[in-house]
Amino acid sequence: MAAVSCSWLTLPSKMRNLSLTSSSSPSTSMSNFGTLSFSRSLSHNVFSEGSLALSTVQKSIRHSVVCEAAPTRKANSAEKRVRQAEKRRIYNKARKSEVKTRMKKVLEELDLLRKKPEAQAEEILPIEKLIGEAYSVIDKAVKVGTLHRNTGARRKSRLARRKKAVEIHHGWYNPTPAVSA
Repeated sequence: MAAVSCSWLTLPSKMRNLSLTSSSSPSTSMSNFGTLSFSRSLSHNVFSEGSLALSTVQKSIRHSVVCEAAPTRKANSAEKRVRQAEKRRIYNKARKSEVKTRMKKVLEELDLLRKKPEAQAEEILPIEKLIGEAYSVIDKAVKVGTLHRNTGARRKSRLARRKKAVEIHHGWYNPTPAVSA
């Protein structure tokens, strides 16, 4: 009984055919096979990427070829991580966009109010509502981890400072000078 085994072969993705030819003397068991060919079109998924194991076994008069193919794939956990990362990226992108949009609306309204020569103190109330909505969106983004807490605090502070600057500009707020002790 004779057995010839071929260790794992790595198949390149561009490979079209795999051929095994007996190169030894006619007295070996492989000589009866001549040329053994596998076409890529027979099993596309197996030959596109992966590994192949071949072995020939002789039992009495019959010769048989055992072929095992195992494609190399990413682990399922790695594929899941990729999917999760993509979901989070899209989710975070939407949250960040909403934060930027809310801030932009508040800053534009404050700039318009600052440039208005005869502005009244009551005109700041709708802007304060916009600021509250922006604060809410920023706090939610910090809570779920889209923004770092310091980034959220900085953005909220920027809005508050700009509002205070408009109030000082129109004389609606008079800061008291700091008393040194």
